[in-house]
This record gives sequence, structure tokens and C-alpha cells, in this order.
Amino acid sequence: MGDDLGDGAASGLPPVLELAWGLRERPTKGPKRGLTLDRIVQAAVTVARAEGMPAVSMGRVAKELGSSPMSLYRYVSTKDDLLTLMLDTAYGQPDPPPAEPGGWRAELAHWASGQRIALYANPWALHIPLSGPPATPNQIVWLEAGLAALRDTWLSEQQKLSTILLISGFVRNEALLSTDIMAAAERAGITADEAMGSYSTALARLIDPRRFPSVYAALTSGALDDDDGLEGEFGFGLERILDGIAVLIDTRSH
Repeated sequence: MGDDLGDGAASGLPPVLELAWGLRERPTKGPKRGLTLDRIVQAAVTVARAEGMPAVSMGRVAKELGSSPMSLYRYVSTKDDLLTLMLDTAYGQPDPPPAEPGGWRAELAHWASGQRIALYANPWALHIPLSGPPATPNQIVWLEAGLAALRDTWLSEQQKLSTILLISGFVRNEALLSTDIMAAAERAGITADEAMGSYSTALARLIDPRRFPSVYAALTSGALDDDDGLEGEFGFGLERILDGIAVLIDTRSH
């Protein structure tokens, strides 16, 4: 299965990376020559958006294309490879940094917000397990943009990479949590803010102040009823991470 695609031995790269970077020859024989790798990936994305990630299978994608599962295997060897290509498509490419100079902090905040927007637009992508560090084309473009934001700092190259890993992990986790909350609220026919209000009301009935004094203090202070919402939580978390990076940069500069 997938013999026409080769095995990646010539380049030493995994087959999916050869596909992603256009290093593999496309099938030249067989049925459904109108198929292309791009069409297959886009069809899989269409299914994921409409029906969720559990619906994505080689058979379902083939049906979307009016083809057979076997014909898909001539272009992509496994479902895991297809998921990798779908994830790269979901990220797309970052917008250019702000026109007005704002230093590394403004550029990284812009970069993180851009990733968050991409994930919010494609919440299905958050349910694709990560199998390794960024290696596909769009992911490398994002990595380049993130590292470029730190180009004039005193951080070592290792520290720059660690910074990007830290921020991208925060963005992904926040997007997963927020989109899951919004999806649950939508299923219940309420807004995310209403869902959080229900949570606060439920806790008020459950919490014993003698057993959970700290939770009770937060509850009675109204902290759970603030109107910052998910956007405010993202901003707070990102700013605290950037504060820490600023301290590290300042330490390195001395």
C-alpha cells in the first residue's frame, strides 16, 4: 500500500515530511487522477470542521471526495500522516509583525495571539495529538517568526527555543480549555459566561468554608464572577509569561 510514494529512504526523512515539503513524486498512474494531496487534506479538514475529529477516517474522506479509500493511499500512506498534514494546514502562516516597532515583547504577544486565532478558527486541530517538535512547513514558518522576535535579546539560542516552546504550549492549552468550555456551553444552549456563572452558583451551594477556606474566600470575593472572560484569562497568562522572560533577558544583559 502506498508503494508509488516510496519509503523516504533516499532523503532519510519520514514519508510525511517528504509529502509536506513536496519532496515526493506524485502518483502518475491509477484511478482518480483528479485527486491531489492538497484536495485530500482539504477534504479531511472539511470533514473535521463539520463533524469533528472522531469522524475523520480514510473512508470518510474518500466519500467526501467521491473516491475510494484505496485511491487515497496512493497519496498519503497512513491516517496519522494525514492528521499531520491537516494540523499544518490549520496553523496556516502568521501575519507579519506589527508595523510600529514595539520590541521583542510586542512581537511575541502578536505572535501568540496569531496562533490563538488560528486554533480558535480550527478547534478540531487541538484534538490531534502532537507527535514531535515542529517540522512541517507552516509550523517552521511560525517557529521562524517566534525566534525572530527574540533576535535582538541577550538570550541564548537554546533559551529562545525554550521561550517559544513555553508560549506555544500556553497558547495551545488555553485554546483547548476555552474551546472545550465554549463547545460544552453551546451544547447546553448557553454562553461561556453563563456557564461560568452556573459554576459559581453551584460552588456556593457545595463549598464548606471550614474545609475549603481559600476556595470560599475566592468565591465570596466575586473573583469567579469577574467579566474578563476567556480573553482576559489569556491576556493575564500571556503577560505573566512575558514578565518572566523580561526578567531573564534583563539578567542575561548584565
